[in-house]
Amino acid sequence: MIKDKLTRRDALAQTGLLAGVTVLGEKFGIESASASPAAQELERPFRYCLNTATIRGQKLGIIKEIEVAAKAGYDALEPWVDSIQEYVKSGGALVELKKRISDSGLVVESAIGFPDWIVEDEARRAKGLERAKREMDLVAQIGGKRFAAPPAGATDLPKLELIKAADRYRALLEAGERIGLVPQLELWGFSKNLNRLGECIGVAIETGHRNACVLADVFHLYKGGSDFHGMQMLGAGALQVLHLNDFPNDPPREKIDDSYRVFPGDGAAPLTEILHLFRRTGGQKVLSLELFNRKYWAEDALAVARTGLAKMRAVAAKS
Repeated sequence: MIKDKLTRRDALAQTGLLAGVTVLGEKFGIESASASPAAQELERPFRYCLNTATIRGQKLGIIKEIEVAAKAGYDALEPWVDSIQEYVKSGGALVELKKRISDSGLVVESAIGFPDWIVEDEARRAKGLERAKREMDLVAQIGGKRFAAPPAGATDLPKLELIKAADRYRALLEAGERIGLVPQLELWGFSKNLNRLGECIGVAIETGHRNACVLADVFHLYKGGSDFHGMQMLGAGALQVLHLNDFPNDPPREKIDDSYRVFPGDGAAPLTEILHLFRRTGGQKVLSLELFNRKYWAEDALAVARTGLAKMRAVAAKS
């Protein structure tokens, strides 16, 4: 049998960085013949995840954070690496933590760390990459799928050359592939580098790596000035996780910071349209509630988590 050659378009489509995925069932109104739980799960457009920044101010520790996420009804958890490290320092075993997460009905869709993997200084970057490897290994050992990779340490000028940034992201991707998870290039709206969706997607494309993808955030898209309509040009693999939140009209864009994040639907973000475009890129998506609101940090963590999930579901239902 003659094996067909892989075209350039096929290759781009496989990376998920090219749009054009047509969902035939949705287009023609065809219902799925399968009613199995596994099939129904795959047909869900969104999975709901708790980024533990939302309850970080309560200082619960990762065991309690797992309990809160499970009791609140989330599908998944997005912990911060420092909470995993604190657990290990206190004598906890990662294999036991992985089992606790699984037994709670959760999965670790992603995790948050801040190694300096992209900075200009070569020695500092090498240390940052080694730190990233250690942190990704911790996350992989508890069953983590992804790792957030923002431009930590490179948020000020000078501007990074995007091809160099792509080379550095590829090195991180290769390390992640060996470890068994995917580092996501995270957009930071307040940064002088990688603060716009197009910039991040361009870097991801230029890596030439099959796992390249971008981690977007409603607040950061707004803060960095990206028009969210750019998502319609992307395919399923390009954006897999979205940090979901909302923001008020005041203070203005140039003055707003993370502390102003509010529950989805409580602010001015056009969330219905954003989630509609996000869903239309294809594949099952992860919505991870990430808030840094000091008011919420002063409240009961379980109540905050439950409220957040209810508001996530409400805006998603409209999309």
